[in-house]
Amino acid sequence: MSNANVFDELWQVICQRAESTSTEKSYVRHLLFHEKGINKSLEKVGEEACEFVLACKDGKEEQIVGEAADLMFHLMVALKAANVDFALIEEELELRRAGMHLHD
Repeated sequence: MSNANVFDELWQVICQRAESTSTEKSYVRHLLFHEKGINKSLEKVGEEACEFVLACKDGKEEQIVGEAADLMFHLMVALKAANVDFALIEEELELRRAGMHLHD
């Protein structure tokens, strides 16, 4: 898996798990179908964001990388919970890189 495709592939896995009717346990399904609703995935985004900030403050690269990965994963799950396609985030970032903004 190349770095360019890692987010697309992760998004596909999140979508597959969300749409699965299997009774197999899945962390993604646990977050998406929790009794708290979207609040569960949003709580995880907040938790992981705090852990990322603290890792940066402590300056430990391995911990920063791990917490950044956790934050990105949970952010993507929260986007799925909010019914926002990850492709829209990618498009927004591409527009920003090009000097244009969708949401000024």
